Amino acid sequence: MFQKILIANRGEIALRIQRACREMGIKTVVVYSEADREAKYVKLADEAVCIGPAQSAQSYLNMTAIIAAAEVTDAQAIHPGYGFLSENANFSQRVEESGFAFIGPTADSIRIMGDKVAAKQAMIKSGVPTVPGSPEALGDDPKEIIRMARDIKYPVIIKAAGGGGGRGMRVVHSEAALLNAVAMTKTEAGAAFGNPQVYMEKFLTNPRHVEIQILADTHGNAIYLGERDCSLQRRHQKVIEEAPAPGIPRKLIDKIGARCAAACKTVGYRGAGTFEFLYEDGEFYFIEMNTRVQVEHPVTEMITGVDIVQEQIRIAAGEKLRYTQKDIVIRGHSFECRINAEDAFKFTPSPGRITTWHAAGGPGIRVDSHAYTNYFVPPHYDSMIGKLISYGDTREQALNRMRTALSEMVVEGISTNIPLHREMMEDKVFQEGGFNIHYLEHKLEKRNT
Repeated sequence: MFQKILIANRGEIALRIQRACREMGIKTVVVYSEADREAKYVKLADEAVCIGPAQSAQSYLNMTAIIAAAEVTDAQAIHPGYGFLSENANFSQRVEESGFAFIGPTADSIRIMGDKVAAKQAMIKSGVPTVPGSPEALGDDPKEIIRMARDIKYPVIIKAAGGGGGRGMRVVHSEAALLNAVAMTKTEAGAAFGNPQVYMEKFLTNPRHVEIQILADTHGNAIYLGERDCSLQRRHQKVIEEAPAPGIPRKLIDKIGARCAAACKTVGYRGAGTFEFLYEDGEFYFIEMNTRVQVEHPVTEMITGVDIVQEQIRIAAGEKLRYTQKDIVIRGHSFECRINAEDAFKFTPSPGRITTWHAAGGPGIRVDSHAYTNYFVPPHYDSMIGKLISYGDTREQALNRMRTALSEMVVEGISTNIPLHREMMEDKVFQEGGFNIHYLEHKLEKRNT
């Protein structure tokens, strides 16, 4: 087992990884930008190294500075968290070439899964169902593009092969708009991701977003830890997640989960990962794989009792999985509300100093956050300042506990989206579960008209 791990991230995930390490008796090195000098996890770390100014490009995205920090502190491994460099194949490769363990997949796995076309081809070979669409990146022949769209049937969606985070996508409802949409998406993809390739898929009109969490070691073992429903979204960004997904038969989850685990074995995947699917009319359609720990991993931890971050570390250290599939038993229900420093309904960022921070508590409540009273939320990064997680024996109990926790949560000095979460807890459709990915945006549109 590692004696010292460098955490190459910030915010709540840096603290989450630090806590996992401390529980395992592993020392931590935290890298931080000048804007994060006062962060809680920086104060709690065994060692902390400033790697640059506030701008991400000069700090959290600076591979050379991060690896140099690992060298001067004698760290043995680097945990990338999520975001920033966590799914950067070049970073994974450079870390391992520099003599450190990368707590995540190999560079080859990240490259395959990071390219949506290559990932889709790998899933088809592994028997994982995919959305009907182009088998590879679209070529330049307009007649072929038109023929393909007719075969798939409108509406279709054009996606950037190297895209992610809800960017690089365009829905097309008619043949007249198709070629222009393809050209525009190619241009945007090249500028945003350095890869102009795009592909085409059938646009599902009312799907849910359901994902399967997996763990795979370097000894040929892979398991799935049930599913999460992440359908409450705004602009392709998740707002509230829950596990398990309400209303989906367990036999269906077990079938798709087993295929995901088998796919990991086929492609030689290691570490934690998430297979993301659209679910409509009783069918699963693979859309992408995230080769890192997810923001919403706590809801899976709550219903399975598995510490996903610790398992990432054990796998990277070469240990065999401590669980077989039979050991994984789903118990109870869990919700996660992402607490963002933003206006609850205009969604404008709200950086600044938190004058009061009072976290919720009580049975079945977990708060993952690096924030505290007098903490200054910097304007340079993602607006998420914490996650409020509830657990109950039933979905109704977990929902009631979340409602209570949200009523207790106090954050003053900045605006947060807590009022939106409180409203959703009273929403009849949300309470019933099983809504599609468009529900929240349609609800917000009605409010604004």
